[in-house]
Amino acid sequence: MSRRSERQRAIRQLVRTQQIHTQNEIVRNLGELGFDCTQTTISRDIADMGLLKSDRDFYQLPEDKKLSQLVSNMVKTVECAKNIIVVHTYPGSAPAVAGAIDAAALDHVLGTIAGDDTIFILANDATSARQVGSLIDTLVPQH
Repeated sequence: MSRRSERQRAIRQLVRTQQIHTQNEIVRNLGELGFDCTQTTISRDIADMGLLKSDRDFYQLPEDKKLSQLVSNMVKTVECAKNIIVVHTYPGSAPAVAGAIDAAALDHVLGTIAGDDTIFILANDATSARQVGSLIDTLVPQH
């Protein structure tokens, strides 16, 4: 794996786990992870990766933004059973949400199966399933 690929993988992880507002924050965080890079390099990485600014002005991956929008509009409930996450959607919505989950390439997700209004997500293990389920559940509006 090239150094650029490693750096972009680290950037993906940073923007998924922290609210990063500036390129300088990315440079600083990458420095702490052992990457010596400049703001110019990060600017190119941001463009290459298609990072977007969220409504609250922090960087977000385009696939995460799409996932967030679909989950907030189409998902009713999220439940975990061992290493499987069961997502209940409104009728006809499961394939779109499953596609967004697949596109987001979430860590520890092995794959999805979608019906009309239910998605099964297979995770590596029960702990990973709880983490992924919790992540998806935080995107569901509380009624």
